[in-house]
Amino acid sequence: MRKLLLILMLTVAMALSANKPYVTRIYDYVPAPGQFVNVIPTYEDGFTKQDMLDKVAEKICGYEDKSGNTVIADSYITLGAFGGYVVFGFDHPVVNRAGEKDLKVRGNSFGSTNVSGGGSSEPGIVMVSRDDNGNGEPDDAWYEIAGSMHSSPKLKRGYEITYYRPTIGDDWEDAAEQVRWTSNDPDSLREGYIDQMRKYLHYQTYWPMWLRDKSTLTFCGTKLPNNAVNNGTADAPYYVLMYLGWGYVDDLPNSADPGLDLDWAVDEDGHRAYLDHIDFVKVYTGVNQKCGWLGETSTEVAGAEDLHPDEPLPVMGDVNGVDGVDVGDVVAIANFVLGATPAGFNPRLADVNSTADVDISDVVLLANRVMGM
Repeated sequence: MRKLLLILMLTVAMALSANKPYVTRIYDYVPAPGQFVNVIPTYEDGFTKQDMLDKVAEKICGYEDKSGNTVIADSYITLGAFGGYVVFGFDHPVVNRAGEKDLKVRGNSFGSTNVSGGGSSEPGIVMVSRDDNGNGEPDDAWYEIAGSMHSSPKLKRGYEITYYRPTIGDDWEDAAEQVRWTSNDPDSLREGYIDQMRKYLHYQTYWPMWLRDKSTLTFCGTKLPNNAVNNGTADAPYYVLMYLGWGYVDDLPNSADPGLDLDWAVDEDGHRAYLDHIDFVKVYTGVNQKCGWLGETSTEVAGAEDLHPDEPLPVMGDVNGVDGVDVGDVVAIANFVLGATPAGFNPRLADVNSTADVDISDVVLLANRVMGM
């Protein structure tokens, strides 16, 4: 009996200590104005930002049901028009496993029965970050997951947009006035409007009400190519939102989306970031377009999944995977910096000083550690 009890306790302890594959914490949520803002999730009068973070958590954090089945998320949230974002994390670091997809962020995209290669695709861009300063907050450098459009000449990097809250008196939130925006893009629209779509039964204000004290909201990021195609006419438009490919959220249907590889992460200059793991994920709407009665394009997020949650954190510096960290690893990183890639070399473990770059400073730092300096 004592042995059976011990086994049972050990089993329970292992179950409790296992990494959860689903989102467990919401760090931030700032949607851009949009037709489902204040509705998905629902804003209630007097809600603070923390109240809305709690609402977001109810929608996209996962759990295990009474039968022990893993539920990635019960519902989804809207991010509004371009730039609107959510920041979330897991109860453990997501490890970059070589040669495999590491992370899957779900949306509510679906295909069209009339058009191949599209349907309702509202692509969002994914950013990832490591907790390099160890404070448990997403305030370190961010890296973009470079998807299939990363090299497209239609991509706009450093795109900035500012939305202006309607200012028409005490009852502004009940008005049908449009939300104006301006951008820094010289090659397309420099200004426009998020239409108040009351005739399509969206009666609430499009401005996030818990941020009603702000007269403007500004977002900056990468703008993806517009993906809307009008298969109707000018008088009777019928828009289909085409799939962009891989590396985005709410683009492909969940059943067709293979997930994201952390090896696709790049820094602000477009250079590969050698990330062994990440701690935080940010998703923002990557398209600025409106499509007739469909309104603005707005990314939806329906939870996320670590595709190998029990992968152990690797030992930073052990680039050759042989007998821990030693002089062989120092030599291997030095050769890599000089342009050679030794057999079995793991570049994800070469960024010893956590700068998301591998250079001579990593060689020096690791050499000092090996020598005990």
